[in-house]
Amino acid sequence: MQDFSGKTAVITGGASGIGLGLARRCADEGMNLVLADIEEEALAGAVNYFEERQVRVLGVPTNTMVKASVNDMAGKAIAEFGKVHLLFNNAGVVNGGPQVPVWELPDVDWDWVMGVNFYGVLYGVQAFVPHMIEHGEASHIVNTASIAAFIPGGGPYGVSKYGVVTFTEGLVQDLKAQKTAIGASVLCPGWVNTKIGDAERNRPGSHENSINTDKAGLGINALLSNSKSPDELASQVFDAITQDHFYILPHTGWDDMVVDHAKAMVARGGVFKFDVARQTQRGLDGEDV
Repeated sequence: MQDFSGKTAVITGGASGIGLGLARRCADEGMNLVLADIEEEALAGAVNYFEERQVRVLGVPTNTMVKASVNDMAGKAIAEFGKVHLLFNNAGVVNGGPQVPVWELPDVDWDWVMGVNFYGVLYGVQAFVPHMIEHGEASHIVNTASIAAFIPGGGPYGVSKYGVVTFTEGLVQDLKAQKTAIGASVLCPGWVNTKIGDAERNRPGSHENSINTDKAGLGINALLSNSKSPDELASQVFDAITQDHFYILPHTGWDDMVVDHAKAMVARGGVFKFDVARQTQRGLDGEDV
């Protein structure tokens, strides 16, 4: 996809963080915007920001872990702008609270994180790909995973993001096999200056966690505030879209870890050992990780 002006972009998690950075870049490219987010106050603020700049924008409160909510958002996007060309399945959450073995994590954590991070991507693809095929114009899908997909951890965040990687690998092959005009990429960022560490603020009441009643986050705000900006990340994403790159790994500081993870697998020995403290310190020191 090369031409963006006058086209329409749908961005889940579009009211803040990476999603808002992508929205700003889409607006700079002359695109119409559909911002989908569960955080209604932030969504209203984002819509107002773009309206003040004369950008055509539609804000739709959306819970990406609910298929009907995603389908409703898709219907409103198509009704408002006619054709959608760029889809960012970007909404994501991570559970906070005390670190416990995976078998002790409450089911609500798995349901919430997998629901938003993986099923939200699946529902977005299901809602928009048939529409993109029907209008037949050049389009592109970017699914947000994470470098955490390659870090042994066992919790629902890494599991969901690894699922997004493999799902998107299958998606792009199917799109090519069907000879569509749709490209696809998977985005695997490292540290980005967002509020992902405080994702517990958006945990639905139906998924309250009995071991994290205070909704404690991850406590990584200092680390994230020192990292890549969403606008810088968005620029790298658009470069990848125009060059039809599938894997988008914007943080070169994680390359050695990805390679070492693959080497550990083909060595057929023990699980890859990841130095969390070292990589955290590198982030605090301002390195591109």
